[in-house]
Amino acid sequence: MQLVVLGLNHKTAPVEIRERFTVSPQDISNQLLQLDDYSGIDEVVVLSTCNRSEIYAVVNDEKKNNQVLHEFFSHLTHTKEYNLNYFYYYTGSDCIFHLLRVASSLDSLVLGEGQILSQVKQAYTLAHTCDATGAILNVLFHQAIATGKRVRTDTHIAYNAVSVSYAAVQLAEQVFGSVEHKNILLYGAGQMAELTARNFRGKKVNQIYVVNRHMDRARKLADKIEGIAVHFRNVESVADKIDIVITSTGAPHYVIYPQRVHQFLTIRNGRPLVFIDIAVPRDVDPKVGSMQNVTLYNIDMLESAVQNNEKLRRQEAAAAALIVREDADSLLERFRYLSVRPVMVRLAEKADRIRRHELKRSITKLPELEEHQYRILDHMSRMIVRKLLRDPMICAAQAAETPEEKHITGAMADLFKLDIAKENSFHELDYRNEEQ
Repeated sequence: MQLVVLGLNHKTAPVEIRERFTVSPQDISNQLLQLDDYSGIDEVVVLSTCNRSEIYAVVNDEKKNNQVLHEFFSHLTHTKEYNLNYFYYYTGSDCIFHLLRVASSLDSLVLGEGQILSQVKQAYTLAHTCDATGAILNVLFHQAIATGKRVRTDTHIAYNAVSVSYAAVQLAEQVFGSVEHKNILLYGAGQMAELTARNFRGKKVNQIYVVNRHMDRARKLADKIEGIAVHFRNVESVADKIDIVITSTGAPHYVIYPQRVHQFLTIRNGRPLVFIDIAVPRDVDPKVGSMQNVTLYNIDMLESAVQNNEKLRRQEAAAAALIVREDADSLLERFRYLSVRPVMVRLAEKADRIRRHELKRSITKLPELEEHQYRILDHMSRMIVRKLLRDPMICAAQAAETPEEKHITGAMADLFKLDIAKENSFHELDYRNEEQ
C-alpha cells in the first residue's frame, strides 16, 4: 500500500487554473460516498481551499492506480482534461512531510496564516464522516493537526499574523494610504468575509455594507461587525457611498460583471472605485479591470502586500520547519514499528488475558484477602508479564523492516499460538517515497 498526494496550489498554478479545481464540501462529500467505485483507492481526504486543491490517498499499488487516482480527481472537479504540469505528486515520506508543512502553514501563500489548520481539520472530518478514511489517514491527519497546533504554540510564526483577508486590508492601505473613514462594500457572508470585515474594522473604517443573496446571512454578519446589511438586488443604493469593494463569496461563477460596475460608475459620476477580489473561483469578471476609473486586484496580486510581514517570520519559519521535520520523522518511525504491531498487540493481549484469568482464580481461594493485598498481587502479576514479554517485544521491534521480520513475527505467532488478523493496513503500508 502507498501513501500519495495529488494536487496543485498557488506555487504551481495561477488563479485562473486553480479556480477550475476548487470544490465545494457538498461535491467532495458526494464523491467520497462513491469511493467504492474506484478500485485500488482505499482511503481519501480531499483538501480544497482558495490556494490549493489536493487529494491525499492510500492506494493498493501506486504505479497501477495512478490512472484511477487521476480519474477520481477529474470526476471530483468535473474536469475532463487538465495539464499535469500544474500538478505535483508525492508519495510515501514525501507525502507525509508535505501534509505536515501544509497544516503548519509553511506551504501557504501567507506564511503563518491560521486558517489552513482549520481547513485541514474540516477536510479530514468530512472524509471521516463519509467513511473515506481508515487507519493510515486517521493517524496521518491526527499527526498533521497536532503538528500544526504545536508550530503555532511553540513558535512566533503567527505573530503579526497576515492572512489573505488581512493582506486585502494592506493592499487597500497601499492604494489609499489609510483606510480610516473609508466605506467598504463586502460581497459574501462566510468565514473569509467575516475575517476581512474584522480586519478592516480594526483599521477604523467608517462603514461596512454587507451584500448577500440571502438577507438573513447578510444581517447576521452585519450584526457581528456593526455593519449594514444590503440585499443583492438593492446594492446600487450604496454605490455612491463606497470607496472599496471586497468580494469573497462561494459562488462558482462571476457575481460582478461590467454592466453592474457601469451602473455603479454612473451613480458615482465616474468617481474611481477599487475592487479587491479574494475569492476562488473569482467573483469579479476580469473585464472589469479594463474599465475606466476602476482598479481591480485578485488574490494573486496580494503577494506583494504580504512580503513585508513575511520577512518578520522567516526566522520563525526555520524553527517551525524543525518541528515539522521532527514530527515527520517520529511518524515515519511509528509507521515502521507498526509493521510488527499485530503480533505485538496479540501477544500482549493474550498474556494479559491469561494473567487476569489466573489472578481471578487465585483470589477466589483467598476470601479474606484485603484490598491493599489484592493490589499488591495485581501489580506483581503485571510486572511478571511485562518482564517476561520484554525480550520478545524488543526482538520484534528490532526486526521491523528487516529481512528477518517475517521469520521472527511468524515464529512468535506459532510459538504463542496467536491469531494475527489483519486488524488494519499498517503492516502493509509502504511509507517510503518512490526513490527510496
